[in-house]
Amino acid sequence: MSLVDTNWLKKNINKVKIIDSSWHMPQTKRDGFEEYTKEHIPNAIFFDLDKNSKIDTDLPHMLTDISSWEKIMGNMGIENKDEIVIYDNSDVISSCRCWYNLIYFGHDPKLVHVLDGGFKKWKEESKTINNKEIITKTSVYSCKENTEFVKNKKQIDENINKNEFNVVDARSRERFEGKVSEPRKGLRSGSIKNSFCLPFGELINDDHTFVSKDEISEKFKSFNFVHNKNLVFSCGSGVTASVLALAYSLINDKYKPTIYDGSWSEYGRN
Repeated sequence: MSLVDTNWLKKNINKVKIIDSSWHMPQTKRDGFEEYTKEHIPNAIFFDLDKNSKIDTDLPHMLTDISSWEKIMGNMGIENKDEIVIYDNSDVISSCRCWYNLIYFGHDPKLVHVLDGGFKKWKEESKTINNKEIITKTSVYSCKENTEFVKNKKQIDENINKNEFNVVDARSRERFEGKVSEPRKGLRSGSIKNSFCLPFGELINDDHTFVSKDEISEKFKSFNFVHNKNLVFSCGSGVTASVLALAYSLINDKYKPTIYDGSWSEYGRN
């Protein structure tokens, strides 16, 4: 149950930990934390995607180390036994990256959910919001790193010849085909050789909910690749790749979400 709907969260709001992981592309000039301080779902704790990623690198949103993640979760008051619902107020559905991070660091996938429709749908349904400051009680959190859930550039390059897994890119077709410039400076246009393109927005409705499982299934069936191979998702910086990973988990409950963490921010460097 990777996704839960707004009515489920309303019913279970006092039984789960809620995380607001809103993150916006730099060109939008929006600040997720600033918006959170003005209004959020009651009891929601803010997760800063930039600050809670690896800091000793110039690549955005790279997975941090175990020790740092344990501190991040501990400072947020998250415990290993907690059932968690993540939402966002972002056009790039950034909650899915937080979902992926939690699963990568060993939180029980059955306890980690994304709110289908996010804050947009919650507000449109006039469900309760407030701006109360959340005081968290520090917890003790322990991680188990699932290193097989991530790929690095060397593995991506080797796979071009080995063809052991399929790479699916969540960026727009114009970016994938190199028809437009990348939004980040210093990156060439184009895509990873032999990869496939599925813009994440094709799996998201106007109200920020995911399209039906049948529609998701049809999108993946349309690819001309061997479907019994593992799927690895990529994008610009590892955020929308996680949207595809969650979507695929909805139609394949045995799938272990796997991301090329560096994504085009690393691979597309000039």
